[in-house]
Amino acid sequence: MLKEDRFFDPDPTQKSIAIDLYNKVKDLPIISPHGHVDPALFSDPERGFGNPVELLLQPDHYVIRMLYSQGLSFDHILSQEDPRKIWQTFADHFYLYRGTPSGMWLTHEMQMVFDVKERLTGKNALNVYDQIQSALLSADFLPRNLFKKFNIEVLATTDSASDDLKHHQAIKSSGWDGKIIPTFRPEDVVNLLAVDWHSNIERLEVVTGADIGDFASFIHALEKQRTFFKSLGATATDISMVSPKIELLSSNERDSIFQRALAGETTKEDADKFMATMLYELARMSSEDGLVMQIHAGIIRNHNPFVYEHYGADKGFDIPVQVEFTRSLQPILADFGNHPNFRLILFTLDESTYTRELAPLAGAYPSVKLGPPWWFNDSWNGMRRYFDQVIETAGLYNTSGFNDDTRAFLSIPARHDVWRRASANWLAGQYVRGLIEIDEAEQMIVDLAVGLVKKAYRL
Repeated sequence: MLKEDRFFDPDPTQKSIAIDLYNKVKDLPIISPHGHVDPALFSDPERGFGNPVELLLQPDHYVIRMLYSQGLSFDHILSQEDPRKIWQTFADHFYLYRGTPSGMWLTHEMQMVFDVKERLTGKNALNVYDQIQSALLSADFLPRNLFKKFNIEVLATTDSASDDLKHHQAIKSSGWDGKIIPTFRPEDVVNLLAVDWHSNIERLEVVTGADIGDFASFIHALEKQRTFFKSLGATATDISMVSPKIELLSSNERDSIFQRALAGETTKEDADKFMATMLYELARMSSEDGLVMQIHAGIIRNHNPFVYEHYGADKGFDIPVQVEFTRSLQPILADFGNHPNFRLILFTLDESTYTRELAPLAGAYPSVKLGPPWWFNDSWNGMRRYFDQVIETAGLYNTSGFNDDTRAFLSIPARHDVWRRASANWLAGQYVRGLIEIDEAEQMIVDLAVGLVKKAYRL
């Protein structure tokens, strides 16, 4: 079960200071500026959650990838037939998550959200299942009520460029005061090899009223959709790719690639060039409309073809690769890096770039901020490494605080709690080493919890 002094270094002096700093921010509101929670959860005030398996297990690629890595079948894990049987299997194997972020998040959810008083095991599996299921039937566990209980000040979702944002519109028109805003993600139409790319273009035509027959009309439709997103509160965009390389193509080259895509003749080379030129266009748009541009680079999606073909995307087989930023981003930083309206937040899974490239870039360009440790690095040790590798060069105030980047709504408080504990522990270490004063640490812990993220995302 959770210990009150978890994550803090054992040195008594440092631990005491870390606990004092943590207590100053543990109850501050949660700012969640980037994530993948479904806005449909909040558009209907009476909508609840499903069973514990549908809620905590099956949507979470961290959880199911661990089970699959130990030889368990996705046919069983993802089955819709007997959730109690699946939960029993999960509990029988809960030991697999010892020492992992998933294990800590899940334990936090069960203890702090569902008041489970004992560690999950095969023996108590069904009792815990029934306790969680009973809670989910209560009005206290409706998503809107949990939103308030979790003290979430703002929650940003991630929405495709072709989305009609009907759930965001329903939330806004309902009069509910919870702040849930969209984030513009154009990957489904910018990646020419995306599944259903043609259908996505058709949906973009419908939601914008545009006739997209060439590159110019495509750009116009994206700009119009960004304005629509802003009208519903969006402050940021997001895009993910393997490499953030920028390539400036001529108008004829861009349109030729787009025409081949419309004709169903896209090549891998075309897709790579189109993404590279669209990154420049998206940066240009952000410099004009002020939407913060987020780039998540360095990931190969759906690495296991068998799993992808049989079970679909997002099953835990997105694997990190090395990334180069300094040369790749130079074209957009040359043109927009000094622009007062442009903001670029960079994320990577390649930690070797923190000290070598990202911290120096953020420490120089006024437009660039560093995103927090992301995905596999969103962990206690990932956060420790981040502070050690980034702050000396970039400075704290060229980072962007924390975002949970999660699909799992109930894990949001757990993830932010780890960040606040890690931040307090790092600051306490800085103090005992004589690098900062205690009043500075007290201000910095507030900035790490809420201040930096509000400023970076213009919230």
